[in-house]
Amino acid sequence: MSNRLQTLLETRDWLMADGATGTTLFNMGLQSGDAPELWNEDHPDRIAELYRGAVNAGSDIFLTNSFGGTRARLKLHDAQDRAFDLNRIAAEIGREVADASGREVVVAGSMGPTGEIMVPMGPLTHEATVEMFHEQAEGLKAGGADVCWVETISAPEEYAAAAEACKLAGMPWCGTMSFDTAGRTMMGVTSAAMSDLVEKLDHKPLAYGANCGVGASDLMRTVLGFRASGNERPVIAKGNAGIPKYVDGHIHYDGTPELMARYAVLARDAGAKIIGGCCGTQPVHLAAMRKALEETPRGAVPSLEQIAEELGGFSSGSDGTDGNGPQRRERTGRRRS
Repeated sequence: MSNRLQTLLETRDWLMADGATGTTLFNMGLQSGDAPELWNEDHPDRIAELYRGAVNAGSDIFLTNSFGGTRARLKLHDAQDRAFDLNRIAAEIGREVADASGREVVVAGSMGPTGEIMVPMGPLTHEATVEMFHEQAEGLKAGGADVCWVETISAPEEYAAAAEACKLAGMPWCGTMSFDTAGRTMMGVTSAAMSDLVEKLDHKPLAYGANCGVGASDLMRTVLGFRASGNERPVIAKGNAGIPKYVDGHIHYDGTPELMARYAVLARDAGAKIIGGCCGTQPVHLAAMRKALEETPRGAVPSLEQIAEELGGFSSGSDGTDGNGPQRRERTGRRRS
């Protein structure tokens, strides 16, 4: 299998990823509590529209509609036995959209957390986790995904299991964690700890980084933490479009296209190689981000003060790397919105 993403990483200064999956699908009519992955079969036209929205806005990479595609998550909808096919179809639709784009676009097979707690804190074993992720990875591979994209992970054990699964499937991969708890993941991982973790894996990711979390400012602080670690592996930054607010019965993210454009440039200057959005990020945001990345000259590495001034204040006084902040605690699966 050709490694399209590796080639782009070696020949481009930066790559732009996509935005929100859940937010976009809710705008298309997905109801709260429904499984987005079922739309791969029921509404393939809407999934293709989701993908095309990112590509037309300038994304070089887009993620498939398979975030909750493990048996553990699909079991909540009595669809666990359809895991392979739902992932395959998600990638097949993506392959068609990418191939029709007229340029090099990477189809990244999204693999989100299982939603289960791993031993010793919970009942899920390493072997069972690898098996679930492996089934998902094989489905994405069969559908034509270029790379597996593990995202919104909190536990290092789950991250390692996903890496092993991608190796079994013979797939290159990228992986991000969500640093949403005072600069750490919900299971206590810091940016420094993640930078150390990825280099200890047998099957290392092409790129690693952060997605989702609290807001663009916090995610930027995490990116600076990756840089400070000394790890030279390409970094991914996929921040939310502002902070969620409940408006007229709906969740609304307050990040403007202008704010996300500035975030994209700051992320690039901070050392991120792959830059995209997460919750709330729509094609209008992506288009502004692409324009800013193309037209804004590279600048100095931003300071924390500059980040806070331009993107808003931090949610906590520490990013966890100074020894302050929460330790490991149980977490539940969360869906990329």
